[in-house]
Order: sequence, then C-alpha cells, then structure tokens
Amino acid sequence: MPAPFAEETGSTERLPAEPSRHRGGEQQLIDRLWDFADPEASAERFRELAADASETAHTRAVMQTQLARALGLLGRGDEALAVLDQVAALPADDEPPAFAAELRARVAIERGRLAAAGGRPADAVPELTRGVREAAIAGSTFLVLDALHMLALNDAGHEEEWATEGFDVLDGARDPRVLRWGVALHNNLGWTLHDSGRLTGALMQFEEAARAAEAYGTAEQRHVAKWSVARCLRSLGRTEEALELQRALAAERPDDPYVQAELAALTEAPPTIEA
Repeated sequence: MPAPFAEETGSTERLPAEPSRHRGGEQQLIDRLWDFADPEASAERFRELAADASETAHTRAVMQTQLARALGLLGRGDEALAVLDQVAALPADDEPPAFAAELRARVAIERGRLAAAGGRPADAVPELTRGVREAAIAGSTFLVLDALHMLALNDAGHEEEWATEGFDVLDGARDPRVLRWGVALHNNLGWTLHDSGRLTGALMQFEEAARAAEAYGTAEQRHVAKWSVARCLRSLGRTEEALELQRALAAERPDDPYVQAELAALTEAPPTIEA
C-alpha cells in the first residue's frame, strides 16, 4: 500500500504577538523545507535554520522539532530524542502561553511519532494524547489534527473514535492547509475499515479522501487517494472500474510499482485446473 507574519519589531528574540498569523507563515516555511523523499537534505536545512541567530527563539525551537522528525525518518531515533529533550528543556518564561504550549505539543507529537515508528504504540499513545491537549491549549488546529491522525493510526481499537474527533475538528476549519488533514484522516480510516472487511464503508472513506485531496492535497496525495479507491473497488469485485482507474494512474506514472502490481492483479487470468 502506498502509504501532508505578525510585524516584527525590536530584537529577533521577540515573538510575534498574534499566534494565528505567525502559525500560518511558520507552517509555510516548514512545508518549503520538507522533502520527505530526502530526509537527509531536509535534516540539514532544519539544522541550519535552528542555528540561525537571525530567527526568533521560537522559530529555532520549532525547526529543532522538525530536525528530530527528519532524524527519525533516517533511523537515528536516539539523536532525534536528544534533540527533542533539548527543546523541552528550553526556558519558556518569556514566551506567551500559546507559544510555550505549541512547543510542548510539537515535542510530544514527535516523541509519539518516534515511538510509533519504533513499533511501540503503547508508548506513542500517551505522547500523542498529550500532543492533542497541548495543541488545543495553544489554539493550533493544525497540530491537534496532526496528533489525532497519528492516534487514529496507533491506538488499536480506537481508530474510528480518533478519526471521528478529527472530522469534528475539521468541520470548523477554513484554512486549506488545515483542511488537507482530511486526506489522511479519511484515507487511514478507509484502510482500517478495509482491513476489517467493511468494504462499503471503506470505499466511502477513500472517496472522501480523494475529494479532500482534489480540493486541498498535494499531487502525491491525489495519486495515492485515487489508487486507494481503485484498490478498494477490486476488493469489492468491481474490477472493471478498478482497472479503468489504475490504467489512468499508469498513464500518469508508468513506473509506479503499486499501480503496476494492481494492474497485474486485475488482468492476470485466473489459474485453471490444468495449470
């Protein structure tokens, strides 16, 4: 399965006064620096910005949390945790409460991500739950949804509850970058339902993910969402529809191994008794 400023015055240590304006620009910067296909290059970019004295103390700390995430993707979990410990130890006395809570949320979410990647969901769930709470205190809908989508992936038996909570949060969102979380939430719930045999419900979730991807997602998200719809159609026995979708995806990306595997599964003649 193929797997998302306030005006500055005075010292560079001064934090923007209005959290939501700051947060939007901050996420745009993070998006520009991330290349999930090349976590090593991403780590270097985050490391450089985290050490840039011209940035605010808050921005440097946020970049350290992203450095930790990149190190985790590189399999360097101990280094990632050490970086997060450094961020957690930073003094927060001079920060507005919302910014301090945001950093606590980011640290908790990345610790949860590291535990999940290490196959330790029992350790991941409390960190991610803490991430939801701190993100809510910070007023960061984006981080609330990040933590909720991770909980929906890692809290076995409670996937639908966390996904539903995420959908409730999305209902009040207007920011397209925040609304992009609908892609992951619907897609992940789709696979939960698919793998438990609830195929009609799964297809509905995959189709919602595809709609969200079309409206707010990246090109990669649109591709994966369509693939998931087609894969579920095959499970439902609707092979002609699935084949049409996979052929369209193959025309866009002929070297995609997941698409090619589905085309083979859809077109391979069933074995006969003589075979």
